[in-house]
Amino acid sequence: MEAIANPRITCAYLNSYVGKNVIVVGKVIQLRGDEALIDADGNITAHLNREAHLSAGNGVQIIGKVNPDLSIKVLSSLDLGTSVDYNLANSVVEISHQHRSLFSYD
Repeated sequence: MEAIANPRITCAYLNSYVGKNVIVVGKVIQLRGDEALIDADGNITAHLNREAHLSAGNGVQIIGKVNPDLSIKVLSSLDLGTSVDYNLANSVVEISHQHRSLFSYD
């Protein structure tokens, strides 16, 4: 079976991945029922699944599908706690997009 790679993105890349699965690392700004507002170099609305156990102020990694309204339907999530280097996470996104040939996204 061939491995499938999901691209790491920030808010700025949402338009390019509508209908596709992505990975986002960001900070949980607000929780509203089954939605979360995630700061990933810009605000993203995440529609949470029942397994999501997030805390406001903590970092999160989400894997999900980008909706046409540029929100994300969360397939899985991981609470990363409070010690997240968001600059590093954003740098990984930028490098992976600058050197796409090194990553198997397509």
